[in-house]
Amino acid sequence: MEAPDVLLIGSGIMSSTLAVMLKRLDPWLRLQVIEVAPSLASEASDGWNNAGTGHAGVCEISYTPHRDASGRVPVARALRIFEQFEHSKQFWGGLAVAGVIGDPTDFIHPVPHLCFVQGQENVDFLRARHEAMTAHHFFRGMNLTTDRVAIEHTTPLVMEGRAPGPVAATEGAGTEVNYGLLARRLCAWLADQDGCSVATGWKVERLRRRNGRWQVRLRHVASREVREQSTGFVFVGAGGGSLRLLQSTGLPEVAGLAGFPIGGQWLVCDDPAICSRHTAKVYGATPPSAPSLGAGHLDVRWLDGQKRLLFGPYASWTTRFLKHSGSWLDLPRSLRLHNLPSMLHTAVRNWSLVQYLISQGLQTMEQRLEALRAYYPQARLEDWRLVHAGIRVQTLKRSDRGEVSFGTEVFSPADRSLAVLLGASPGASVSVNIALDVIRSCRPEMLSTSAGQDRMRQMIPTFDQDLTRDDNATLFARTSREAEERLHLTTASCCSV
Repeated sequence: MEAPDVLLIGSGIMSSTLAVMLKRLDPWLRLQVIEVAPSLASEASDGWNNAGTGHAGVCEISYTPHRDASGRVPVARALRIFEQFEHSKQFWGGLAVAGVIGDPTDFIHPVPHLCFVQGQENVDFLRARHEAMTAHHFFRGMNLTTDRVAIEHTTPLVMEGRAPGPVAATEGAGTEVNYGLLARRLCAWLADQDGCSVATGWKVERLRRRNGRWQVRLRHVASREVREQSTGFVFVGAGGGSLRLLQSTGLPEVAGLAGFPIGGQWLVCDDPAICSRHTAKVYGATPPSAPSLGAGHLDVRWLDGQKRLLFGPYASWTTRFLKHSGSWLDLPRSLRLHNLPSMLHTAVRNWSLVQYLISQGLQTMEQRLEALRAYYPQARLEDWRLVHAGIRVQTLKRSDRGEVSFGTEVFSPADRSLAVLLGASPGASVSVNIALDVIRSCRPEMLSTSAGQDRMRQMIPTFDQDLTRDDNATLFARTSREAEERLHLTTASCCSV
């Protein structure tokens, strides 16, 4: 396509979500999606490369990690992520009704989200967390129990063979999502629209600003053919490839920006006899050695048409920025004189994290199995295999002063002609909210009219409402129920803790 209005780099859940949202806001918009891989959404969005959790703050202790001076657990981050995932469900539900994404039960399933902890200190924390969260209307349906029999009834694999001692679990309604499949369906719809194109096998090598437009250099991976494109707005949702493209812009705001890749691995069980006995996503306490990485979790998944169990993720050391399309030279090629201080400062301040990553990468299968047995005491080595997950590139900035947060953020220069997605969790779960923020920031004219706001409200009914407010509890209940009905999710609890 010659001179599209918007060029999106990467075909994952971020780019595909933004592209569809833009096209439904303005049907006349000309859009081009560029993907370096031969297949769509094969990197971080693919089902094998992420946890598949519909992150809503229900089970992730890392979103509520500490108590304040009064002994209460702050829940502001969990509330924010929950609301953002509500936007995702509303958006997907509307697309399902419109016939954009086919049968939603192919990519989203109702799955209980559980926190499970052991030891009196962790039990006390979980009780305080439950008290703080259930005070808000988002989490009023969350249950807490310290009854071992009740927990075993719900998640037998977690309790069978477990040593005596204090345990506790909370449970709330949640979801399991195949973001890769969803992204591919979004791209398929987009490719059928007038003025839109989705191209695979093309690598964007350089972005340069000239005469008020972005000049984009592309190379075909197979034929090595080179092309130049011009566009008014670029969105970079290329996962680990985003940093190198951002560096190619020559923008002064990029100075000091670096990236540190972290690989992931899963233990996978395919045995139907075992998989049939676990029906939840079970998260545990965050390890003190790597608090920003979050906790391990034992998850039910539907991948390649089969029910499976995944445990992890285990971190691994890598210098690649992308799992399939990356190179072992990605990290050294990203280094510049201006970003070396950011790298070194982060390494010094987070040396325990560096050691943790190295130790994770050197683990044997038996050592990995020991971590699994904290969640599944009777796990056997012969029932599990190791697979590589996706790669996350943690963005490092001068302003962070070496702190690592593993959040998700969008970089834009002053003229808002470019938006680059950086970071990791909660990522795919809040892709709809990220797309909405990009439009608000970079294309505000699309929402400046009542017609534009009405179109957005058709996609996300509460996009301009604060669902966290107490006086919006009824609105939340109604719109959440409507989204779940459209996605064929059940609000009934799937377990009994």
